[in-house]
Amino acid sequence: MRILGVIPARLASTRLPRKVLREIAGEPMLAWVYRAARACTQLDQVLIATDSEEIMEFAHSRSFPAVFTPEDCASGSDRVYAVAQSIAVDIYVNIQGDEPLLRPEHLDALLEPMVRPEVEVATLSTPCSPNLIGNPNAVKVVTAADGRALYFSRATIPYNRDGIANVPCQKHLGFYAYRKSALERFPKLPPSRLEAIERLEQLRFLENGIDVYVTSTPFDTIGVDTEEDLRAAEQLLRNQRDK
Repeated sequence: MRILGVIPARLASTRLPRKVLREIAGEPMLAWVYRAARACTQLDQVLIATDSEEIMEFAHSRSFPAVFTPEDCASGSDRVYAVAQSIAVDIYVNIQGDEPLLRPEHLDALLEPMVRPEVEVATLSTPCSPNLIGNPNAVKVVTAADGRALYFSRATIPYNRDGIANVPCQKHLGFYAYRKSALERFPKLPPSRLEAIERLEQLRFLENGIDVYVTSTPFDTIGVDTEEDLRAAEQLLRNQRDK
């Protein structure tokens, strides 16, 4: 199978503008993400998908492959879909440009379910730390026994009504692998009701009967949305580099 990694990257993020070019531990965030993705041997190619001239110029300055995508792409999945219109492969991997703690092991785990022909979409989770269980910025996921996602929510799921000890809670990590068939369907489906309520694009798949399979990884990440996230990610990267 040919597998393409796509890093959707834009400057106009609402909570932390220009975040993908913000410096973390001496490097722009996008450079950390690209190099980690490129280190995954399962990806035949990695490219940046953007609507920004400035990001394109940065990519060219580092010899990172990059393509322009429409400015009106509403989500990362829509931006990956735009890439798929001109590059044909078997599997597309959506690698968020604001995940500087990405490591190749994340992508290896993400791709595990894709060897099964019935799997059209895959994503990742990691054990949710107790301090994040009630945090709506940490998206939680519950799955069936075979790994199919039952629901994603910003709420605490599963809700521990009786205070049972050691209830597993899984935090969703925003990386996706899609077969082209599922990726082609996504933008043609109307935004779903639950997607609009939770502001979670992956719920569009579930509401339209497209199963999403979840693999758990022990390696957590920090999706950078705030200055606080930026500082926390920088500290972890500096610690890793100094070891």
